[in-house]
Amino acid sequence: MGSGNQSIPCFLIFCKERMAQVSAKSVAIEWLLGSTADIKDKIGPIWKLIKSTFIVPVLRVALYICLVMSFLLFVEWVHVMFLAALAKLFRKKPVKRYKWEQMKDDLENGNVGFPMVLVQVPIYNEIEVYKISIGAACRLSWPSDRLVVQVLDDSTDPVIKDMIEKECMRWASEGINIRYQIRQGRKGYKAGALKEGLKHDYAQECEFVAIFDADFQPEPDFLRQAMPFLIQNQEIGLVQARWRFVNADECFLTRMQEISLDFQFVIEQEGGSSIHSFFSFNGSGGIWRIATINEAGGWKDRTTVEDMDLAIRAGLKGWKFLFLGDLQVLKDFSIPSLTFFYISCFQQVKSELPSTFKAYRFQQHRWSCGPANLFRKMVIDISKNKDISLRKKFYMIYNFFFIRKVVGTMFTFCFYCVVLPLLSLMPEVDVPKWGAITATFIIATINTLIATPRSIHLAVPWVLFENIMSFHRTKALLIGLMEAKRANEWIVTEKLGDTFKGKSTVESSKPNKHPQWVKLLRERILPQELLIALFLSACGCYGIVYGDDMYYLYLFPQSVFFTIAGFGYFGTIVPSSQQQAVPQLLF
Repeated sequence: MGSGNQSIPCFLIFCKERMAQVSAKSVAIEWLLGSTADIKDKIGPIWKLIKSTFIVPVLRVALYICLVMSFLLFVEWVHVMFLAALAKLFRKKPVKRYKWEQMKDDLENGNVGFPMVLVQVPIYNEIEVYKISIGAACRLSWPSDRLVVQVLDDSTDPVIKDMIEKECMRWASEGINIRYQIRQGRKGYKAGALKEGLKHDYAQECEFVAIFDADFQPEPDFLRQAMPFLIQNQEIGLVQARWRFVNADECFLTRMQEISLDFQFVIEQEGGSSIHSFFSFNGSGGIWRIATINEAGGWKDRTTVEDMDLAIRAGLKGWKFLFLGDLQVLKDFSIPSLTFFYISCFQQVKSELPSTFKAYRFQQHRWSCGPANLFRKMVIDISKNKDISLRKKFYMIYNFFFIRKVVGTMFTFCFYCVVLPLLSLMPEVDVPKWGAITATFIIATINTLIATPRSIHLAVPWVLFENIMSFHRTKALLIGLMEAKRANEWIVTEKLGDTFKGKSTVESSKPNKHPQWVKLLRERILPQELLIALFLSACGCYGIVYGDDMYYLYLFPQSVFFTIAGFGYFGTIVPSSQQQAVPQLLF
């Protein structure tokens, strides 16, 4: 009995302890829930205070800045459209504004009337296209004793160098005056190669130099049609031909590039040539007067846009530039050496667009970083120059550089990929619909209709794609303005040429340091694009639940485009294991 009586108090004590523990847990839970509610009550007003006093005003200021940039871009768009319309409707054609007579072969005096022309073809490991470019240069219709074809080979692969040299020897055996030139190292990249090429004795005997990159294919009569402008008009220092793209229909990526470049040629460069006699040399498909190059200080490698650098310096010396984009010429029957021909847009030069997203991103980095870096270096020189008019100075600094190269690049990404998505989370900030969405898509439709009418149905996808590229261009722009580490990065744009048409190729001899799947993953997956896609999707979902402005109609398609880019599905996918395999044409 004694032991039983002792066990009862122990049991009671145990029950009391368990009840105390349960009560403590209940109290803790109640305290926690109560604290959470209290925290919400406390954080809510704090968040509203921060939102109203800091976040909303900052976003409102950012919106106003973007709207100002949008207005400046709209004014510039009206300006270039006006210049283009003026050039088309009221200005005379180049053959009427300048002296132009067809070059005639003189059977009695020979070819004395034809000046010496140097044709430079810079090449760097471009095995896919070197035969095409060298062959096109050698087929140019010009007296053989007045033409020198100079192949500037900076290739680092000895096998490719040997193939290019043999191709030059083959053309030399057919009577073509072709010179194969190599140099030690790649100092200055393309600018260095072109500069070295002009130092040779035979090059110094030439009056003009035509430049064609390795993927360009000039028509045989290119020189006979373009050279008279330079010969008969001593004030012209550069004649630039419009590019025509042999692979524009290859995939969605090349169609997008065609729209962008056609607008540059048809609107910007033709208007600038007609009204201001100035535009940027495109780096290929043009003919320079060598005296113009020398007076401007020659080729310089201080930026990755050596072509624009030379054009700016030549423009500051007062030289005029002529863009030939849409001229129709009827052949003179008095030329005995040629048969009757009719040429439409004779000065268009065939070229190849980068068809892989990786190659296009590297190209756009160079094309965005270089101008920004050049603007940083030359804005003072332009403002102090005394050889050009104040109107031309303003055009160079404000229209050419500030609006088109700086504002145009930054606005697209900052507004459509940052400010507008954030504003969809803040209904307190009212966004004018005309400045946010409507005006942009109307302008894009008009641009496409004028420059590339066959792609009018791609106007909206073009805007979404350009917003993706604006991300890479903005990064490059900031690098160029600050002259950061990658400011002078030069990566030759990859060309596919006839790689997938059964032609012979050379496999890379470099060993793979990483497994194939790791290399493929690094090349295909772009984390930054995927993060932006996630951000846009989140803003779109928030807009569906809480928003009233329906910005998700833009945010979701834009996020889809960023997702496609993030997984590397824009452009042609080149199998890295077998170059001769058939490429996958995606978007």
